[in-house]
Amino acid sequence: MKVIDLGLTDFLEVYKLQLEMVNAVASGLSENILLITEHKPVITIGRKGSESNILRNREYLSHAGIDVINVDRGGDVTYHGPGQIVAYPIFRLENESRDIHNFLDFLEDVGGYFLEQYGLYAEKKPGLRGIWIEDRKIGSIGIGARKWVTYHGMAINIDPDLLFFSFIRPCGLDSVKITSLRKELCRELDISDAKNKLVRAFKEIPLLAEAAGKAG
Repeated sequence: MKVIDLGLTDFLEVYKLQLEMVNAVASGLSENILLITEHKPVITIGRKGSESNILRNREYLSHAGIDVINVDRGGDVTYHGPGQIVAYPIFRLENESRDIHNFLDFLEDVGGYFLEQYGLYAEKKPGLRGIWIEDRKIGSIGIGARKWVTYHGMAINIDPDLLFFSFIRPCGLDSVKITSLRKELCRELDISDAKNKLVRAFKEIPLLAEAAGKAG
């Protein structure tokens, strides 16, 4: 598995990069790739999403420097911004691992392992994808797949401005409490260290060998 840290990026630029990498992985020209990034402020609407779950008009959001983009991933409305780590696994699913639901379970397990490295514990919520600490959502998950290669992925709140989440109805759900690693731990965090811990989770979760086509 090749890991690439892109730093702070524009959402659409990384989306185009993902599609290029999907083709490379699907054709066997590249091993599996894990992209790590932080995005400039953006609200994305998934395939089953609704703009009614955005609680500010586009003019307001534009003045706030937030783009709004429809995307081809699962899920509803999500915010991305600085202080949030986004991981895009471009993984080829092979043989018995060709199960999207199992891959989503894998991503939730990765998020849980990541939190365990900070002494926190995630809870899975039936019917609600994401990374949760009790009733508080700290991470979102939504993927796409082409030619049995995954793209899009997961986002975990390290220390973003949580105010921006009040501009949306996260995942189309009312009264969702959004949290961050800093809020849970009540201390400053090194985002570079957090990125390393997330990469470690992708490498060490046992399901990786199955879910990512033995990415290694």
